[in-house]
Amino acid sequence: MSASEPWPAAEVYARFGVRRVVNAADTYTALGGGALPGEVRAAMAGAAAHHVDVAELLAATGAHLARLTRNEAALVVNGAAAGLALAVAACIAGPSPAAVDHAPAHRTDRRRVVLLRCQRNPYDRAVAQAGAEIVEIGYADATHPWQLAAELGPRTAAVVLFAGTQFERYGLALEEVVRLAHDQQVPVIIDAAAQLPPVENLWHYTGRGADLVLFSGGKGLRGPQSSGLVLGRAELVAACRAHAYPNHALGRAMKTSKENVLGLVAAVERALGLDWAAERGRWEAMVGRTIDALATVPGVRAWRVPSGRLGQQYPRAFFAWDEPGVTAAALATRLAAGNPAVHIGHGEDGPRTAYVNPFVLDDPAELDLLLDRLVPALERRT
Repeated sequence: MSASEPWPAAEVYARFGVRRVVNAADTYTALGGGALPGEVRAAMAGAAAHHVDVAELLAATGAHLARLTRNEAALVVNGAAAGLALAVAACIAGPSPAAVDHAPAHRTDRRRVVLLRCQRNPYDRAVAQAGAEIVEIGYADATHPWQLAAELGPRTAAVVLFAGTQFERYGLALEEVVRLAHDQQVPVIIDAAAQLPPVENLWHYTGRGADLVLFSGGKGLRGPQSSGLVLGRAELVAACRAHAYPNHALGRAMKTSKENVLGLVAAVERALGLDWAAERGRWEAMVGRTIDALATVPGVRAWRVPSGRLGQQYPRAFFAWDEPGVTAAALATRLAAGNPAVHIGHGEDGPRTAYVNPFVLDDPAELDLLLDRLVPALERRT
């Protein structure tokens, strides 16, 4: 392929000897998120053709996205983790140039950020990256209102919650957190990175009192993988913008390209106009096909689970086998070793249980390929 030739989609990775992935696991960053819809690709290509004042672009698209998502304000960033770091920095330091310039070595003792022990995860590193002093409350299997109330005060910059069924199981109700925090003039930040569908979540959390909410652009929104969305109160989003690119601040290394900005706008517009009932019908059909195919394998049980790993509104096809032999992790490794690599989900419900997630399977031919590999692998699971 010469430098002057186009980059055909079928060969773009093979050119470098890199295998294409058939992704039936989830919108994982390590797998490149999801394939971009045509509207998103077109918006990114249009953005790439011209120069623009990035600050002006962020302000204009933020106002547009705020109207679309029924929020006071919005800001495109380069991922939900970047959004979390910027949100925490905004709550600690505010928007003043001197405070922004000094972050994350803040000149204030109002640096305490409350996290729930039952919600600790690798993404809360973004809280520390913003210069926060993390205060952990609660137990691994329970959190009580008095534990939160005891840590709220003039030195508390924010409370951070992670949305999703696995995080919320042992946490506090959002309304309870908002009531206690707002009594002490402490803002509440929600990391809702993967909480779409339903699309109504774009205004659901702020409608329940959260001050800032963060979404990944490359997960349920199906936008650019290195994009994210900050939504919420106007003064706090403005403070996030002060700490963000293109300013020489904490977020300078979290650069948001003009292509990502317009790609995410196109993704949000698409999500708001999508026929979600039709999408669910398509996913259900793929789940049904998967279950039917796996029902032909002796000793394998297959069933439908109505929601995603974090409670998202899409179904999955689970399957399991009782006899000893290959584990789900080993089966997944075997499938991922092929060309193209096939990735299935596992690790949620026992060592011999796995699943196929249709949410990221846009091409019916990819499901055919997956089943052509998965069924024989299960037939010889030793």
